Amino acid sequence: MKNIYRSIVVIFFLLPACLTLPAQVYVRDSANVPGEGAALIRKEKALHFIAMGDWGRNGVDHQKEVAVQMGKTATEIGSQFVIATGDNFYPSGVISEWDPLWRYSFEDIYTDFHLQWDWYPVLGNHDYKSNPEAQVKYSNISRRWKMPARYYSKKFFINGDTTQAALITFIDTNPLIPEFYKNAEYGPNVKTQDSARQKRWLAKVLNDPSPNIKWKVVVGHHPMFTGGSRTDGYDTKAIRNTLKPLFDKYGVDVYLAGHEHNLQHMGPVGKTHHFISGAASERTPVKLLDISNMSASEYGFMVFSVTGNEMLVQTIDHTGKIIYTTTISK
Repeated sequence: MKNIYRSIVVIFFLLPACLTLPAQVYVRDSANVPGEGAALIRKEKALHFIAMGDWGRNGVDHQKEVAVQMGKTATEIGSQFVIATGDNFYPSGVISEWDPLWRYSFEDIYTDFHLQWDWYPVLGNHDYKSNPEAQVKYSNISRRWKMPARYYSKKFFINGDTTQAALITFIDTNPLIPEFYKNAEYGPNVKTQDSARQKRWLAKVLNDPSPNIKWKVVVGHHPMFTGGSRTDGYDTKAIRNTLKPLFDKYGVDVYLAGHEHNLQHMGPVGKTHHFISGAASERTPVKLLDISNMSASEYGFMVFSVTGNEMLVQTIDHTGKIIYTTTISK
């Protein structure tokens, strides 16, 4: 079945074996594609946030266009914060908390009033090329940039209810990739990190026994699975080998990543749904894996609306069109 709208060709895969056609958006089930002109869904009494990634390009390659739509969506949905999935500054991170790129790639781009709420970033591999610690230090300067350490966690209460929380854990995936230690660009900064210590910390955080935690979400730059160019990449395999046992053991509901410059939803694999939101500037080709629900080579971002028993995820392109929705239920 095929549906064409605007300049995007959408192929709905209802069977595993389908003819591969040149397309930008692949969706396995047509029920997950809103109709033409569909409005954004705003769930009542929910925790709303935007997830975007791979973005800092001084405004070029649709960064500004995506930023405009992020502002409109944040206003409409009542977004409470933004998650940035890494590669925050291209091509080589920032050299200090005073680097001009803070202005040209961040402050002067995401100017909408409803994007002045808190931003929770993680570090990508490009951020490791210069001074990743500068992005931690910028938290002391910016009111909205919230990176207290290279990895950290926070409980977000749903609709202000302290008995219902989403535990979101922000990790640094770069030290979890063995090949990076020999890399001329990443190696010097990766070698300063203790990956075993981070994994012990992550296990402790995910093992939180509180009955108030309704959702466990982990955010990292490198995906565990991908229908992009890195399906069998050494970085993808390293993250899968390192993190999947922890996610299975502690019941992680969602892993949210970037790195691939596209938009994807895969799974669940075990209990974990995998989302990639790395298309806030630049887009790259995609394909459907057996575990894929959606793969989109399109500029855009995702918006999450979380209640105690449901998580609604809407994928929005740079024109404001909703290209995919899905609901995860407890």
